[in-house]
Amino acid sequence: MAVSRAHRHFADSLTSRRGAWISLGLAVVIMFALFGAFGSATAPARNDQAPAGSESSRASELMAAFPNADRQSVLVVASRDDGAKLSTSQIDELTELLPVLDTQAAADATGPLVSEDGKAALIVTPITVGETNSDTAATVETLRDAVADAAPEGLTLQVTGGPAFGADIAASFAGADFTLLLVTILIVAILLIITYRSPVLWLVPLVAVALADGLAGRLTAAAGAAWNLQFDAGIISVLVFGAGTNYALLLISRYREELLHTADHRQALSTAWQKTAPAIVASNVTVVLALLTLVLAVIPGTHGLGISSAIGLLIALAAVLLLLPPLLAVCGRRVFWPFVPRPGAAPRQGRGWRKLASGVVRRPVASLLAGLTLLAVMASGLIGTSVGLDQVEKFRVPSESAAGLEVLSEHFPPGEAAPIFIVANSAAADQVVAAAAEVEGVVRAHPVGTNADQGITKIMVTSDYAPSTDRSLTQITEVRNAVHDVPGADAVVGGAVATDLDARSGNTHDLWLIAPLVLAVSFVVLMLLLRSLVAPVVLLLVNLTSAVAAIGAGAWLSRVLFEQQALDLQVPLLAFLFLVALGIDYTIFLVHRARTEAARLGTKNGIVGAVASTGGVITSAGIVLAGVFAALGVLPLVTLGQLGLIVGVGVIVDTLVVRTVIVPALFALLGDRIWWPGHLATGRGELAHEPRERAADAH
Repeated sequence: MAVSRAHRHFADSLTSRRGAWISLGLAVVIMFALFGAFGSATAPARNDQAPAGSESSRASELMAAFPNADRQSVLVVASRDDGAKLSTSQIDELTELLPVLDTQAAADATGPLVSEDGKAALIVTPITVGETNSDTAATVETLRDAVADAAPEGLTLQVTGGPAFGADIAASFAGADFTLLLVTILIVAILLIITYRSPVLWLVPLVAVALADGLAGRLTAAAGAAWNLQFDAGIISVLVFGAGTNYALLLISRYREELLHTADHRQALSTAWQKTAPAIVASNVTVVLALLTLVLAVIPGTHGLGISSAIGLLIALAAVLLLLPPLLAVCGRRVFWPFVPRPGAAPRQGRGWRKLASGVVRRPVASLLAGLTLLAVMASGLIGTSVGLDQVEKFRVPSESAAGLEVLSEHFPPGEAAPIFIVANSAAADQVVAAAAEVEGVVRAHPVGTNADQGITKIMVTSDYAPSTDRSLTQITEVRNAVHDVPGADAVVGGAVATDLDARSGNTHDLWLIAPLVLAVSFVVLMLLLRSLVAPVVLLLVNLTSAVAAIGAGAWLSRVLFEQQALDLQVPLLAFLFLVALGIDYTIFLVHRARTEAARLGTKNGIVGAVASTGGVITSAGIVLAGVFAALGVLPLVTLGQLGLIVGVGVIVDTLVVRTVIVPALFALLGDRIWWPGHLATGRGELAHEPRERAADAH
């Protein structure tokens, strides 16, 4: 009872006439202090694809120690506009272009190298790269301007290669974070207006969540700088807006319900806070704990996303439970205008959901089979799905570097744009070169630099295979096997394709490690919340099935609608994580209410009452969350677009099918056994000790 009294006292203080203003004042002071303290924080700009201890990462570290390690080559690819062979005069004009390139290069440009078919030429231009792609972008842009100004008549010149790809990525993301924020706010605003049917109410939760997002951006940046975390800030923003809005919808929905029974809007808000806070906290803790399992991931971007996302969601929780209630208390009942709930008025929502749930409970077997059949059809989209995109496929925005790579691949060995690099002891360099040259598909291998202090040599290997194709990835393993066998060489193989191979291995490791941990965390939270073993097992199996179905449907839609033949490496794990963790949110919202209702009405009637009470808010929350994740589609990275599509589809199916059909059907079939080994008190036992008005509040 002491905890209950403290809980009630805190809610009353948060919403009372004086306490609300004090709470708002404290919130403003704390936020002002935090914004001031961390306003200038900047997260690391790195985005390492492979695990830190992988062979490609070790090769990159060794190559950074070579003289002029900040120099990388861009490739100027020349071809005729009409597709014919280059003439002698055009080759001479390309030669005359070298001095122009030299003014922008870090060393003399070499070429032109004419392809065997005579239809393209290649000029290699070393440039000084910056610490980030954005730093390099300025150099590449200047070089492209110089090339465009001096381009011979009738020729198309395109700048491609590794640094150019990085520059184009940075350019495509210019302003993207602002666009994502704007689109996210717009989506949330529109959906809140539709949900609340009020021109005023939507502003209150949006202000609270927007402040949480701004603060989360600064605190996660500070955490990233302090702990050297790599993560995508766009995902953090989407999670904060999505989860924060969901929590707000649950609280405000219960507030509206309580206003139908209570004349004092502050008491109604206090009661709503008391009734919803446990479910909101349990949901938040589940997602946070699930996200924290990502600290065990070996992929840097996945590892960093765990801590940063957890910070963002905790801030969203604080904003909804500590900032939103006093804002609502100050605004009063009139914030719901024009549909202001009054005591004694009939509930405006829930009748359709009650009718639907009653029908499911009357025919649980047919309902369950129908729901599972839909999930099975969705999951069939996994048939034929592959994982892993090449460098060009990762970005949906057209770029000069991608177009140049296509021309390069048509007329030169495709591996020219993404060479393999080997670092070995100088004493065995010749044997390493010979071993690499013997591997099938290697066009040439030759030393390109020496570090005399460490006694190591850098060797460049050109492949005949397009980067990141299956044959190219297999070739990396073959090259590694060949050079590892050279005695005394201590050779390591790196480069873009080797990094891709290591990234694929790392993502597979993370998926099989993290997925079971996410399920385990969710099981423990559900077990503690529901005091049951059967319910958590059943609900997690449903969640798992729903997540797999959503990934299958998303993969199929990506192939059919966007011609993306594979999922990116991180998509399966992140999609599974968000679908299971966020799906547990809705499970907790529904089943927490179902247990309360079941104590009075029995399990079957209890689940009907729970669906009637929460169906509208869960559906609204799901639509908002799906819309927010869909906003990731404005970003140029295919990974985020696929993630947004899969999670959006999964959340919609979860709210409209799983929570309204499959779960009620299972509750109807299992009955009171769903709570085993716990049990519901007979009659109105669980609520019998409470005053009658509080028992009514629970309803």
